Amino acid sequence: MKLAFAAAGALIALSAPSLAQETAAAPAAEGSERVNQLIVYGDDPCPQSTNDQINVCARKPESERYRIPEALRGNPNDPANQAWATKATELQYVGRSGIGSCSPVGAGGMIGCYNDLVRQARAERAGRDEVNWNRLIEEARQERLGRIDAEAAAVEADQAPPR
Repeated sequence: MKLAFAAAGALIALSAPSLAQETAAAPAAEGSERVNQLIVYGDDPCPQSTNDQINVCARKPESERYRIPEALRGNPNDPANQAWATKATELQYVGRSGIGSCSPVGAGGMIGCYNDLVRQARAERAGRDEVNWNRLIEEARQERLGRIDAEAAAVEADQAPPR
């Protein structure tokens, strides 16, 4: 299910026309550049970023190159792989009742619902992808901005009038 949403998002992103084009001499404004997220294996190089695109690479060992992705290797019945509709249905038809059961039947039945949601959230978090893409994107953006600042300082130093 998650893979279908990701594929649909990729198709939409690739088919959308570019709204603004920049000249090659002017660097992209912060936040307007495209971000290309790649997974590289072993000693493969990460492609260099350009003025309008930031390449962010997550490195995995060479032994993972031709394997099934980790997200697809596990148990399909894992709570992280279940749809929200299935989870809601499970909450409706739980056979328990009484205090702490997350049931609409009996006194105090609603008390256990929070505990069930916390348990499910922890199970989802355990099955999540381990790559922190936001941190990698920010590091690549800062490295790129530092390189642009260094190039600008060099150009200004070359063009400064002698004293």
